[in-house]
Amino acid sequence: MCGIAGIFHIETSKPVDPARLRAMTDAIAHRGPDSADIWTSPGVGLGFRRLAIIDLVTGDQPMKSDDGRHVLVFNGEIYNYRELREELTARGHQFRTTSDTEVILAAYRQWGPVCVERLNGMFAFAIHDVADQSLFLARDRLGVKPLYYALLADGGLLFASELKGLMAHPLLRRTPDLSAVDDFLGLGYVPDDACLIAGVQKLPAGHCLTLIRGRPLPRPVQWWDVRFTADAAGSIAKLEEELIERMRAAVTSRMIADVPLGAFLSGGVDSSGVVALMAEASREAVQTCSIGFDRADHDETRYADRIAERFATRHAKRIVSADDFDLVDTLVHAFDEPFADASALPTYRVCQLAREKVTVALSGDGADEAFAGYRRHRFFAAEERARGLVPHKVRKPVFGTLGRLYPKADWAPRSLRAKTSLEALALPPEEAYALAVGVTPPAIRQRLLTPEAQRQLGGYRAEERYHRLMRNAPAEDALGAAQYADLKIWLPGDILTKIDRTSMAVSLEAREPLLDYKLVEFAATLPLDLRLRGGVGKWLMKRALRRYLPEDILYRSKQGFVTPISDWFRGPLAAAATAIAGGSALARTGWFDTRALGEIVAEHKSGRTDHGRLLWQLLMLDRSLLRLFPL
Repeated sequence: MCGIAGIFHIETSKPVDPARLRAMTDAIAHRGPDSADIWTSPGVGLGFRRLAIIDLVTGDQPMKSDDGRHVLVFNGEIYNYRELREELTARGHQFRTTSDTEVILAAYRQWGPVCVERLNGMFAFAIHDVADQSLFLARDRLGVKPLYYALLADGGLLFASELKGLMAHPLLRRTPDLSAVDDFLGLGYVPDDACLIAGVQKLPAGHCLTLIRGRPLPRPVQWWDVRFTADAAGSIAKLEEELIERMRAAVTSRMIADVPLGAFLSGGVDSSGVVALMAEASREAVQTCSIGFDRADHDETRYADRIAERFATRHAKRIVSADDFDLVDTLVHAFDEPFADASALPTYRVCQLAREKVTVALSGDGADEAFAGYRRHRFFAAEERARGLVPHKVRKPVFGTLGRLYPKADWAPRSLRAKTSLEALALPPEEAYALAVGVTPPAIRQRLLTPEAQRQLGGYRAEERYHRLMRNAPAEDALGAAQYADLKIWLPGDILTKIDRTSMAVSLEAREPLLDYKLVEFAATLPLDLRLRGGVGKWLMKRALRRYLPEDILYRSKQGFVTPISDWFRGPLAAAATAIAGGSALARTGWFDTRALGEIVAEHKSGRTDHGRLLWQLLMLDRSLLRLFPL
């Protein structure tokens, strides 16, 4: 696991200043504290920060081919590198290291850009071809590893593992993008196809980009996709066995490391399943790590303790304060762009604990997206069944009217808001799901933004990307379309960003076995009733894991990391809430109606309405704006 950065001049062979390249790699030093190096040639420079995991002695980068034609910088891990090495050796390639980095280099020399299709892993890498003056950029299928890039006015293209790597270059223009602000308010994060700094792009998951000097900047090319087609064949028992075998292969392939390795353990189905399979494959006790909270209503460590005891792990746990808001500025620095998923706080804490014990930790992320495990998936499927009972022409007048008449209940959990469900039934499926997965509805955003800001947006809405993806999704049912959109938007924008930034902030490598692309492709072939049955999400996966996990672990309500942010803004963060409506960066942008901000704060403090999540969003946006655009 590492951090990479680079500069490539597209139009000329303008020299690259090594000092600028070092500044870019120094900005992401936390991603690779073990070693650093840069390489420059006319018109190009590559930089690298290393967190040594495999081949601790000879795996340094930038790595050059024997003939000097190709130079590579690579962030991530290739889990099938040993098999590829054997195949490439049989084809005549010689290796001087035992690293997966050199395998990528040889694979590119053998197969060219299509080599990415042979790689099973998490990765973002750049390969410069000295002979044809090109730069090849690639990102893994699901977007586990990030890659930012931007074109400068002088014709240079910058790229880096994190936005702060680009920000270290003095020629990067920092102009805010208002549409990304709407994205953040609507979704709670800035998605992969947007950036708060105008002109900065993120290479999309499963895409590559080939730059050739003297030619215009091309568009990224998609090299991988997944289709939700219910064509899995065989009995339930057979599919269970196939699923377990795929999970077992995904876990064991991610246990290869030359440094201490462990796992996060929350006591939920996903992390418990990963730990069970690790314990089965390991000759030694697995190191597990859990975070608990000093408030009983937020603490789940008793479930993690049971799994640790069941599989005889070396279990480390730490109880932290549920009022852990002191991490705000740490997270703002780690994420660069605003990130409002408050579970980032405990995720950072569990990464801190894990780093004290290991250098690599396996997580349980990804199963909910692939196997339909979120509560919103159950609600959406139920709504879709209800839509099927009412003709399309009468759906809007019937459910829309009932929704307007039904009393509003914003204070209640979403599952109990009949008004919300009725309004969703009146909408097309993709519009209903976009609202369900969103954070701050369009009506509240319209209330917050000034008329001038709304004019600049020109009717743009964050939810539109869900509309487009679901309408055109390669899926046979509406739930499959929703899962497809989650894999493309929510997963890289929220879940994978969260685990990458919090783990890398403490120089810990996190691996996601449940996002093995072969496992995801298998999940996408399951019929709807094997993903979701009887109100139970991840139905086949839970059934398959019965041989390892007790029923109450498999079927208990999903809680996840919960933080009491609503209480914070009526207590220790009350002053911060007041500042949002006054002298904050938000107020100075001219985008926000300060009177509306004041009303939101007053309504929350009085207890009339719970705006805790919105206030957390506004606080994170405020701090991020100060960091990205110093005033």
